[in-house]
Amino acid sequence: MKKAILIIAIILVIVLISGVCVGIILNATQKIDNPIATIKIKGYDQDIVVELYPEYAENTVANFITLANNGFYNELKIHRVEDTLIQGGDSSGDGTGSPSLSDLDKSIEKGSDADEHYAIPGEFQKNGYENNTLKFERGVIGIARGDYTTYSSSLKKESYNSAGSQFFIMTESLASLNGNYAAFGKVISGMETVDSISKVETAVDEDKNEETGEVTKNETTRPATDVIIESITIDTHGVEYKKPKTNEVFDLYSWYMKTYSNSSSTTHTH
Repeated sequence: MKKAILIIAIILVIVLISGVCVGIILNATQKIDNPIATIKIKGYDQDIVVELYPEYAENTVANFITLANNGFYNELKIHRVEDTLIQGGDSSGDGTGSPSLSDLDKSIEKGSDADEHYAIPGEFQKNGYENNTLKFERGVIGIARGDYTTYSSSLKKESYNSAGSQFFIMTESLASLNGNYAAFGKVISGMETVDSISKVETAVDEDKNEETGEVTKNETTRPATDVIIESITIDTHGVEYKKPKTNEVFDLYSWYMKTYSNSSSTTHTH
């Protein structure tokens, strides 16, 4: 009788251990589908469908998903078209705007004191994110950022952590961007639309000299006719992505005034 009980106990232990092992194996091998972004452009039948890669840039993906789900990108422009890429997602429509905290969190009142503009950390190799090895090849989507190093070489970190809502999609490979910007996904269908947008006619600005009356024409990268994002929707396959980590937007004007004011004071001190 005791021997039978012992045998049963051993069998139960084996079954229990086997179940745990199977569970561990399933969890390790189960593939979680990446989120899929569908970008609808007004006047274009073919949607741009992008697979997002949180394994390369988790916070950047979370930022894009949250903004899209809150309707931030709806009715915004593709404001920049070039041979190598198209760019959009700027609330100002000209490449100068940045999102605010109320665009991430609907509990924050738009325009209130709490509704500050924000930026996100740059998830790319030059900024310490070694795991982002995704290269800027045709179809890859990246997040745009500022470059303040034209004012001072000391402003690298401020430049690296200045991304917000603007994104760009590559039409060609551009190796100079690799490791310098955060790539976070790739187009899986609809590159025909991306290519078509990249070839639209661009606007020409005219600058008139008030003294001579001479008019100078300047080519731009802005579409002559507005290209409008109708909507961006995200299928997360049931996975919940948290709100992104954010940081303050670098105040270039204050930095400039402080730096050159101090410089001027030092120069004129006797």
